[in-house]
Amino acid sequence: MRFLPSPFPRPSLRPSRRITAVAAAAATVGMSLLAVAPAHAAEHPAAGPVATHRQAVTAAQQRSVLQYWTPERIAALTTPTSGNPPAGGPDGAPWTTGGALPGTVGRLFFTDHGEDSSCTATVIRSANRSTVVTAGHCVNNTDLLGENNQWAANEMFVPGYHDGQAPYGKFVGRMGVVGSTWLANDQQHAQTYDSYDQAFVVLNTDERGRRLQDAVGTAQRIGFDRPGDVPSDSFGYPRASADPAREGLPEYTGERLAYCSGTAREYPGTVEFPEPPGLFGPPCVMGGGSSGGPRITGLNPVTGVGTVVGDNTQSAFFETDGAPCADSSHDGCVRYLVGPQFSTAITEPLYDRAQRA
Repeated sequence: MRFLPSPFPRPSLRPSRRITAVAAAAATVGMSLLAVAPAHAAEHPAAGPVATHRQAVTAAQQRSVLQYWTPERIAALTTPTSGNPPAGGPDGAPWTTGGALPGTVGRLFFTDHGEDSSCTATVIRSANRSTVVTAGHCVNNTDLLGENNQWAANEMFVPGYHDGQAPYGKFVGRMGVVGSTWLANDQQHAQTYDSYDQAFVVLNTDERGRRLQDAVGTAQRIGFDRPGDVPSDSFGYPRASADPAREGLPEYTGERLAYCSGTAREYPGTVEFPEPPGLFGPPCVMGGGSSGGPRITGLNPVTGVGTVVGDNTQSAFFETDGAPCADSSHDGCVRYLVGPQFSTAITEPLYDRAQRA
Protein backbone atom coordinates (compact mmCIF):
# COMPACT_ATOMS: atom_id res chain seq x y z
CA MET A 1 0.00 0.00 0.00
CA ARG A 2 0.86 3.65 -0.23
CA PHE A 3 -1.39 5.49 2.20
CA LEU A 4 -3.66 2.43 2.31
CA PRO A 5 -1.25 -0.27 3.42
CA SER A 6 -2.00 -3.95 3.22
CA PRO A 7 0.25 -6.89 3.99
CA PHE A 8 -1.16 -8.99 1.17
CA PRO A 9 -2.18 -6.74 -1.72
CA ARG A 10 -2.71 -7.88 -5.28
CA PRO A 11 0.69 -7.21 -6.88
CA SER A 12 -0.71 -5.24 -9.81
CA LEU A 13 -3.88 -3.62 -8.52
CA ARG A 14 -4.30 -3.81 -4.76
CA PRO A 15 -1.31 -1.69 -3.72
CA SER A 16 -3.25 1.43 -4.74
CA ARG A 17 -6.69 0.27 -3.69
CA ARG A 18 -7.37 -2.29 -1.01
CA ILE A 19 -7.62 -0.99 2.55
CA THR A 20 -6.86 -4.25 4.29
CA ALA A 21 -6.28 -4.18 8.00
CA VAL A 22 -2.52 -3.74 8.54
CA ALA A 23 -1.90 -0.02 8.79
CA ALA A 24 0.85 2.28 7.65
CA ALA A 25 4.48 1.45 8.21
CA ALA A 26 4.48 3.33 11.49
CA ALA A 27 1.72 1.11 12.75
CA THR A 28 3.37 -2.12 11.68
CA VAL A 29 6.36 -1.82 13.99
CA GLY A 30 6.38 -4.73 16.36
CA MET A 31 3.49 -6.47 14.62
CA SER A 32 5.24 -9.66 13.51
CA LEU A 33 4.09 -11.68 16.48
CA LEU A 34 3.53 -15.39 16.78
CA ALA A 35 -0.13 -16.27 16.26
CA VAL A 36 -1.84 -18.18 19.03
CA ALA A 37 -4.19 -20.33 16.99
CA PRO A 38 -6.94 -22.29 18.72
CA ALA A 39 -5.61 -25.72 19.63
CA HIS A 40 -8.32 -27.56 17.73
CA ALA A 41 -9.11 -25.07 14.97
CA ALA A 42 -10.50 -26.92 11.96
CA GLU A 43 -11.96 -25.95 8.65
CA HIS A 44 -15.50 -27.06 7.96
CA PRO A 45 -16.17 -28.31 4.44
CA ALA A 46 -17.93 -25.79 2.27
CA ALA A 47 -21.66 -26.42 2.12
CA GLY A 48 -22.74 -25.04 -1.23
CA PRO A 49 -21.96 -21.31 -1.38
CA VAL A 50 -20.93 -21.10 2.29
CA ALA A 51 -17.63 -21.98 3.97
CA THR A 52 -17.19 -21.90 7.75
CA HIS A 53 -14.20 -22.16 10.04
CA ARG A 54 -14.14 -23.04 13.72
CA GLN A 55 -12.23 -20.45 15.74
CA ALA A 56 -12.00 -20.44 19.57
CA VAL A 57 -14.62 -22.85 20.90
CA THR A 58 -13.46 -24.19 24.26
CA ALA A 59 -13.07 -22.04 27.35
CA ALA A 60 -9.32 -22.56 27.23
CA GLN A 61 -9.15 -21.39 23.60
CA GLN A 62 -11.18 -18.30 24.40
CA ARG A 63 -8.92 -17.42 27.35
CA SER A 64 -5.90 -17.85 25.09
CA VAL A 65 -7.23 -15.26 22.64
CA LEU A 66 -8.12 -12.78 25.39
CA GLN A 67 -4.67 -13.19 26.91
CA TYR A 68 -3.06 -12.79 23.52
CA TRP A 69 -4.49 -9.31 23.02
CA THR A 70 -2.46 -7.47 25.61
CA PRO A 71 -2.57 -3.66 25.77
CA GLU A 72 0.90 -3.66 24.24
CA ARG A 73 -0.19 -5.66 21.20
CA ILE A 74 -3.20 -3.45 20.68
CA ALA A 75 -1.01 -0.36 21.07
CA ALA A 76 1.26 -1.73 18.32
CA LEU A 77 -1.73 -1.40 15.99
CA THR A 78 -2.14 2.29 16.76
CA THR A 79 -0.71 4.97 14.47
CA PRO A 80 1.09 7.77 16.31
CA THR A 81 -0.78 11.05 16.51
CA SER A 82 0.54 13.88 14.36
CA GLY A 83 -0.49 16.97 16.25
CA ASN A 84 -2.17 18.34 13.15
CA PRO A 85 -5.06 20.72 13.85
CA PRO A 86 -8.56 19.17 13.63
CA ALA A 87 -9.85 18.90 10.08
CA GLY A 88 -12.81 17.09 8.64
CA GLY A 89 -15.60 17.05 6.14
CA PRO A 90 -18.19 14.72 4.65
CA ASP A 91 -15.37 12.61 3.22
CA GLY A 92 -14.01 11.84 6.68
CA ALA A 93 -14.50 13.06 10.22
CA PRO A 94 -14.74 11.76 13.80
CA TRP A 95 -18.13 10.36 14.81
CA THR A 96 -19.29 12.35 17.83
CA THR A 97 -23.04 11.70 17.81
CA GLY A 98 -24.61 9.47 20.44
CA GLY A 99 -27.34 6.90 20.01
CA ALA A 100 -26.78 3.23 19.30
CA LEU A 101 -24.30 3.66 16.45
CA PRO A 102 -21.06 3.87 18.47
CA GLY A 103 -21.89 0.67 20.35
CA THR A 104 -22.86 -1.35 17.31
CA VAL A 105 -19.65 -0.64 15.41
CA GLY A 106 -16.37 -1.87 16.82
CA ARG A 107 -12.82 -2.88 16.18
CA LEU A 108 -12.03 -6.43 15.05
CA PHE A 109 -8.57 -7.70 16.02
CA PHE A 110 -6.98 -10.77 14.44
CA THR A 111 -3.73 -12.37 13.29
CA ASP A 112 -3.22 -12.74 9.54
CA HIS A 113 -0.36 -14.94 8.30
CA GLY A 114 1.52 -14.33 11.55
CA GLU A 115 0.98 -10.56 11.68
CA ASP A 116 -1.41 -8.81 14.04
CA SER A 117 -3.98 -6.59 12.40
CA SER A 118 -7.36 -4.95 12.82
CA CYS A 119 -10.48 -4.22 10.80
CA THR A 120 -13.93 -2.86 11.59
CA ALA A 121 -17.09 -4.92 12.16
CA THR A 122 -20.75 -4.26 12.96
CA VAL A 123 -23.30 -5.86 15.28
CA ILE A 124 -26.30 -6.91 13.19
CA ARG A 125 -29.65 -8.29 14.21
CA SER A 126 -29.40 -12.07 14.25
CA ALA A 127 -31.16 -15.09 15.70
CA ASN A 128 -28.19 -15.92 17.95
CA ARG A 129 -27.67 -12.26 18.99
CA SER A 130 -23.95 -12.87 18.54
CA THR A 131 -23.07 -12.03 14.93
CA VAL A 132 -21.04 -9.27 13.28
CA VAL A 133 -20.49 -8.49 9.61
CA THR A 134 -17.10 -7.48 8.20
CA ALA A 135 -14.93 -7.88 5.09
CA GLY A 136 -13.89 -11.26 3.76
CA HIS A 137 -10.17 -10.40 3.88
CA CYS A 138 -10.52 -9.72 7.63
CA VAL A 139 -11.49 -13.36 8.18
CA ASN A 140 -9.72 -15.25 5.39
CA ASN A 141 -6.82 -14.06 3.25
CA THR A 142 -3.88 -15.03 1.05
CA ASP A 143 -0.23 -14.03 1.06
CA LEU A 144 1.40 -11.39 -1.15
CA LEU A 145 1.38 -13.68 -4.16
CA GLY A 146 -2.29 -14.57 -3.83
CA GLU A 147 -1.37 -17.99 -2.47
CA ASN A 148 -1.34 -19.79 0.90
CA ASN A 149 -4.97 -19.07 1.78
CA GLN A 150 -5.42 -18.99 5.56
CA TRP A 151 -8.17 -18.26 8.04
CA ALA A 152 -7.40 -15.52 10.53
CA ALA A 153 -6.49 -16.50 14.09
CA ASN A 154 -7.10 -14.73 17.40
CA GLU A 155 -10.30 -13.00 16.27
CA MET A 156 -11.61 -10.64 18.95
CA PHE A 157 -14.32 -8.01 18.56
CA VAL A 158 -14.54 -4.94 20.80
CA PRO A 159 -17.84 -3.07 20.26
CA GLY A 160 -17.64 0.66 20.85
CA TYR A 161 -13.84 0.56 21.09
CA HIS A 162 -12.16 3.89 21.77
CA ASP A 163 -8.77 4.92 23.13
CA GLY A 164 -7.92 1.42 24.29
CA GLN A 165 -11.23 1.01 26.13
CA ALA A 166 -13.81 -1.78 25.80
CA PRO A 167 -17.03 -0.19 27.13
CA TYR A 168 -19.24 -3.17 26.20
CA GLY A 169 -16.77 -5.98 26.79
CA LYS A 170 -14.59 -8.18 24.58
CA PHE A 171 -15.96 -11.01 22.43
CA VAL A 172 -13.82 -13.81 21.03
CA GLY A 173 -14.61 -15.25 17.62
CA ARG A 174 -16.26 -18.67 17.57
CA MET A 175 -16.81 -19.20 13.84
CA GLY A 176 -15.90 -17.40 10.63
CA VAL A 177 -18.25 -17.49 7.64
CA VAL A 178 -17.30 -16.55 4.07
CA GLY A 179 -18.44 -17.45 0.58
CA SER A 180 -16.86 -20.61 -0.80
CA THR A 181 -15.78 -18.64 -3.86
CA TRP A 182 -13.73 -16.29 -1.67
CA LEU A 183 -11.49 -19.21 -0.64
CA ALA A 184 -10.22 -19.41 -4.23
CA ASN A 185 -9.35 -15.69 -4.36
CA ASP A 186 -5.94 -15.31 -6.02
CA GLN A 187 -5.57 -11.51 -5.66
CA GLN A 188 -5.40 -11.28 -9.45
CA HIS A 189 -8.95 -11.54 -10.79
CA ALA A 190 -10.96 -8.75 -9.18
CA GLN A 191 -13.90 -9.20 -11.51
CA THR A 192 -14.34 -12.76 -10.22
CA TYR A 193 -13.70 -12.34 -6.52
CA ASP A 194 -14.27 -8.79 -5.24
CA SER A 195 -18.04 -9.25 -4.85
CA TYR A 196 -17.24 -11.93 -2.27
CA ASP A 197 -15.10 -9.73 -0.02
CA GLN A 198 -17.62 -9.94 2.83
CA ALA A 199 -17.86 -12.14 5.88
CA PHE A 200 -19.59 -12.81 9.17
CA VAL A 201 -18.10 -13.77 12.52
CA VAL A 202 -20.12 -15.56 15.18
CA LEU A 203 -18.89 -14.60 18.65
CA ASN A 204 -18.73 -16.33 22.00
CA THR A 205 -20.27 -14.75 25.07
CA ASP A 206 -18.02 -12.37 26.98
CA GLU A 207 -16.38 -13.10 30.32
CA ARG A 208 -19.63 -12.15 32.07
CA GLY A 209 -21.61 -14.63 30.01
CA ARG A 210 -23.41 -11.99 27.93
CA ARG A 211 -24.26 -12.39 24.29
CA LEU A 212 -23.05 -9.55 22.10
CA GLN A 213 -26.38 -7.92 21.31
CA ASP A 214 -27.45 -8.12 24.95
CA ALA A 215 -24.27 -6.38 26.04
CA VAL A 216 -24.60 -3.62 23.46
CA GLY A 217 -28.35 -3.26 23.87
CA THR A 218 -29.26 -3.11 20.19
CA ALA A 219 -28.04 -3.95 16.69
CA GLN A 220 -28.12 -2.62 13.16
CA ARG A 221 -30.48 -3.99 10.52
CA ILE A 222 -29.07 -5.74 7.45
CA GLY A 223 -30.50 -5.28 3.95
CA PHE A 224 -30.10 -7.20 0.70
CA ASP A 225 -30.49 -6.01 -2.89
CA ARG A 226 -30.99 -2.40 -1.81
CA PRO A 227 -30.26 0.47 -4.24
CA GLY A 228 -26.59 1.38 -4.17
CA ASP A 229 -26.44 4.92 -5.54
CA VAL A 230 -28.15 6.59 -2.59
CA PRO A 231 -27.05 8.74 0.38
CA SER A 232 -24.93 6.53 2.63
CA ASP A 233 -22.74 6.68 5.73
CA SER A 234 -19.60 4.57 5.95
CA PHE A 235 -17.88 3.91 9.28
CA GLY A 236 -14.52 2.56 10.33
CA TYR A 237 -11.50 2.59 12.60
CA PRO A 238 -8.90 3.80 10.07
CA ARG A 239 -5.22 3.92 10.89
CA ALA A 240 -4.39 6.12 7.93
CA SER A 241 -5.92 8.88 5.84
CA ALA A 242 -5.65 9.70 2.16
CA ASP A 243 -5.56 13.38 3.13
CA PRO A 244 -2.10 14.39 4.46
CA ALA A 245 -3.70 17.18 6.52
CA ARG A 246 -5.71 14.57 8.45
CA GLU A 247 -3.02 11.93 8.75
CA GLY A 248 -2.37 11.17 12.43
CA LEU A 249 -5.50 12.86 13.78
CA PRO A 250 -7.11 10.80 16.61
CA GLU A 251 -9.80 9.42 14.30
CA TYR A 252 -7.13 8.14 11.88
CA THR A 253 -4.96 6.28 14.38
CA GLY A 254 -7.28 3.31 14.94
CA GLU A 255 -8.32 4.60 18.34
CA ARG A 256 -11.60 6.31 17.46
CA LEU A 257 -14.56 5.83 15.16
CA ALA A 258 -14.62 7.86 11.95
CA TYR A 259 -17.19 8.17 9.19
CA CYS A 260 -17.85 9.47 5.69
CA SER A 261 -21.20 10.64 4.37
CA GLY A 262 -22.41 11.20 0.82
CA THR A 263 -24.12 9.68 -2.17
CA ALA A 264 -22.57 6.32 -2.99
CA ARG A 265 -21.26 5.68 -6.48
CA GLU A 266 -20.72 2.37 -8.26
CA TYR A 267 -17.13 1.64 -9.19
CA PRO A 268 -16.71 -0.36 -12.42
CA GLY A 269 -12.94 -0.48 -12.23
CA THR A 270 -10.74 0.54 -15.14
CA VAL A 271 -10.25 -0.85 -18.62
CA GLU A 272 -7.12 -2.63 -17.45
CA PHE A 273 -8.59 -3.81 -14.14
CA PRO A 274 -12.38 -4.17 -14.36
CA GLU A 275 -14.47 -4.79 -11.26
CA PRO A 276 -17.70 -6.76 -10.89
CA PRO A 277 -21.03 -4.93 -10.68
CA GLY A 278 -22.19 -3.82 -7.27
CA LEU A 279 -19.18 -2.13 -5.66
CA PHE A 280 -20.52 1.07 -4.10
CA GLY A 281 -19.35 3.72 -1.68
CA PRO A 282 -19.24 7.47 -0.90
CA PRO A 283 -16.34 9.93 -1.17
CA CYS A 284 -14.02 9.01 1.69
CA VAL A 285 -10.41 9.37 2.88
CA MET A 286 -10.46 6.60 5.51
CA GLY A 287 -7.56 4.19 5.05
CA GLY A 288 -6.27 0.89 6.45
CA GLY A 289 -8.26 -0.43 9.40
CA SER A 290 -11.61 0.71 8.06
CA SER A 291 -11.96 -2.48 6.02
CA GLY A 292 -15.11 -4.34 6.99
CA GLY A 293 -16.79 -1.22 8.30
CA PRO A 294 -20.47 -0.80 7.45
CA ARG A 295 -22.07 1.18 4.67
CA ILE A 296 -25.39 2.25 6.20
CA THR A 297 -28.48 3.79 4.63
CA GLY A 298 -31.43 5.34 6.42
CA LEU A 299 -29.43 6.04 9.57
CA ASN A 300 -31.71 7.59 12.18
CA PRO A 301 -29.74 10.45 13.79
CA VAL A 302 -31.61 10.05 17.06
CA THR A 303 -31.60 6.28 17.57
CA GLY A 304 -28.35 5.64 15.70
CA VAL A 305 -29.88 2.65 13.90
CA GLY A 306 -30.03 2.12 10.14
CA THR A 307 -29.59 -0.64 7.59
CA VAL A 308 -26.20 -2.09 6.72
CA VAL A 309 -26.22 -2.57 2.94
CA GLY A 310 -22.53 -3.24 2.30
CA ASP A 311 -19.00 -3.20 3.69
CA ASN A 312 -15.79 -1.25 3.05
CA THR A 313 -13.14 -3.13 1.11
CA GLN A 314 -11.08 -0.86 -1.14
CA SER A 315 -10.47 2.60 -2.52
CA ALA A 316 -11.69 3.86 -5.89
CA PHE A 317 -10.99 7.06 -7.79
CA PHE A 318 -13.30 9.13 -9.99
CA GLU A 319 -12.87 12.16 -12.20
CA THR A 320 -15.10 15.14 -11.42
CA ASP A 321 -17.34 14.13 -14.32
CA GLY A 322 -17.91 10.70 -12.73
CA ALA A 323 -15.61 8.67 -14.97
CA PRO A 324 -13.22 6.26 -13.19
CA CYS A 325 -9.66 7.54 -12.99
CA ALA A 326 -7.20 5.43 -14.92
CA ASP A 327 -4.41 6.94 -12.81
CA SER A 328 -5.25 7.68 -9.17
CA SER A 329 -2.40 10.21 -8.92
CA HIS A 330 -4.19 12.58 -11.31
CA ASP A 331 -5.02 15.90 -9.60
CA GLY A 332 -8.67 15.74 -10.63
CA CYS A 333 -9.31 12.37 -9.01
CA VAL A 334 -11.62 12.10 -6.00
CA ARG A 335 -11.15 9.16 -3.68
CA TYR A 336 -14.11 6.96 -2.73
CA LEU A 337 -14.34 4.06 -0.29
CA VAL A 338 -16.24 1.20 -1.90
CA GLY A 339 -17.23 -2.40 -1.25
CA PRO A 340 -19.78 -5.01 -2.25
CA GLN A 341 -23.46 -4.22 -1.94
CA PHE A 342 -25.10 -7.00 0.09
CA SER A 343 -27.25 -9.32 -2.01
CA THR A 344 -29.62 -12.26 -1.67
CA ALA A 345 -27.34 -14.24 -3.97
CA ILE A 346 -24.05 -13.87 -2.03
CA THR A 347 -24.70 -12.31 1.37
CA GLU A 348 -27.95 -13.83 2.54
CA PRO A 349 -26.70 -17.46 2.61
CA LEU A 350 -23.71 -16.36 4.69
CA TYR A 351 -25.92 -14.38 7.06
CA ASP A 352 -28.39 -17.26 7.48
CA ARG A 353 -25.59 -19.69 8.27
CA ALA A 354 -23.99 -17.32 10.75
CA GLN A 355 -27.11 -16.28 12.64
CA ARG A 356 -28.13 -19.90 13.18
CA ALA A 357 -24.74 -20.96 14.52
